[in-house]
Amino acid sequence: MNRRQFLKTSAASAVLLGMGGRKVLGAPDADASGNSVAWVTLNNGVKMPRIGFGTMTLKGDLGVRCVADAISLGYRLIDTAMIYDDEAPVGEGIRQSGIRREELFITSKLWKSDMGYENTKRGFQTSIDKLKVDYLDLYLIHRPSGGDWKASWRAMEELLHQGKIRAIGMSNADFAQMNDLISNFEVKPAVHQIETHAFFQEVGAYDYLKQHGVQMEAWSPFAEGRHGLFSNDSLAAIARKHNKSVAQVCLRWHFQRGVVAIPRSTQKAHIAENLNIFDFSLDDSDLASISALDLNTTQFPEWS
Repeated sequence: MNRRQFLKTSAASAVLLGMGGRKVLGAPDADASGNSVAWVTLNNGVKMPRIGFGTMTLKGDLGVRCVADAISLGYRLIDTAMIYDDEAPVGEGIRQSGIRREELFITSKLWKSDMGYENTKRGFQTSIDKLKVDYLDLYLIHRPSGGDWKASWRAMEELLHQGKIRAIGMSNADFAQMNDLISNFEVKPAVHQIETHAFFQEVGAYDYLKQHGVQMEAWSPFAEGRHGLFSNDSLAAIARKHNKSVAQVCLRWHFQRGVVAIPRSTQKAHIAENLNIFDFSLDDSDLASISALDLNTTQFPEWS
């Protein structure tokens, strides 16, 4: 099934009508409040949704609309970053959704230009001011290259202890940096957000993070469609087998591996489709077929 063809099942139609709930999406471990999205407990006891909405490039009115749509459809994890230049519209979309702040899990990230102890404190304050929130559920060092990221981590530990952040983590760190944090700092990362998808499965990182109790989170879980992901024969065959889309198969693969994913879309139908992954399971043969797709190399060399 083509990624751009929305699956018109009764469950998906119900989601678009704003009826998202445990019974609609069939999430076996939806939370007690009735949210359709399952949650995972991080290593500090904070609960995080297992699928969220990414916002990179969603600026201005488009960002406001997409975030409000995502929340109305059942998303509770909203991911943004200073470098995306969309924290203000993301915050406005959150307010327009009408959902209480306490029901949401909001992530933002510290960019390289704000590395260092004092810069981190200022960068964090700028982010929550733009979002117009009092705290973040998760704050990540976006790319720990250049500048004093260790001083940034100490500042983030303080913000955590002050209740201004509920969990802290890394994005795009290497093994040496993760080892340093886990071994030598007071607070262990709760989350590591990295590139991972069917073509770059990061098996070593997956095993390492699982061993150390750090939640793995996938940015760009569809690899932005690179390397022909949406037309891949193996993924398309699995999609036909389950009467799902390739996108849904990819997200279900992340879900079954225990990886949090944050897909992004500008179309309400696709935003709903991406959340409709709880009424089927990939079997061993499906998982083996996807495992064979691993190229073990980034699909974003320009970001390396």
